[in-house]
Amino acid sequence: MRTLFSLLSLAAAARALYFYIDVTQPKCFYEELPKDTLVVGHYVAEEYDDHRQVWAKHDGISIYISVDEVFDNDHRVVSQRGGPSGKFTFTSAEAGDHKICFTPSSSSGRSNWLSVSAPNGGIRLTLDIAIGETSAMDGADKGKIADLATRVKDLNARLNDIRREQVFQREREAEFRDQSESTNARVVRWILIQLTVLGVTCAWQLSHLRSFFIKQKLT
Repeated sequence: MRTLFSLLSLAAAARALYFYIDVTQPKCFYEELPKDTLVVGHYVAEEYDDHRQVWAKHDGISIYISVDEVFDNDHRVVSQRGGPSGKFTFTSAEAGDHKICFTPSSSSGRSNWLSVSAPNGGIRLTLDIAIGETSAMDGADKGKIADLATRVKDLNARLNDIRREQVFQREREAEFRDQSESTNARVVRWILIQLTVLGVTCAWQLSHLRSFFIKQKLT
């Protein structure tokens, strides 16, 4: 049978808490949230190592996280699977109870051992949850947002440079086109002038030769 706790009462005592989970069933909490409330949770899952007799995390551990809106027929707002450590975030769309569940799994096979050294189960989950407005986001998230904002500004600057380069190229193309059209017009005019001169010269030579031949026959 699933173990249910009040997340609010636990979080009031300490910001971070840990509990033990058996892989045969999930661990769930109920939390009543106001509307438009941001919830950011960080977790670290560790497995008990009987040989070293310590809790340690490894890549074979995975945690499935689900968040259901109890007041809305268990409508699921979060469904994600992460590694031995990670983060989940959601914002309550409406006020009411939310059920937050963690289901662990491990590839080592040690999680099913209920040994004397680990009587509560093979997975220890350390949970740190911040409930409040968006200002409750940690510094790492703010750093990521600032980095994304800087990248967006850089991209906008590059786009502006590309637009200016395109405008310059269009102006250069228009200038070259005007020069080419002007040059072609001058070449056409010069060809017409040359053809006119050649035509006049040929007509004059033909007229001169005709007169010459006529005079030669008469003499």
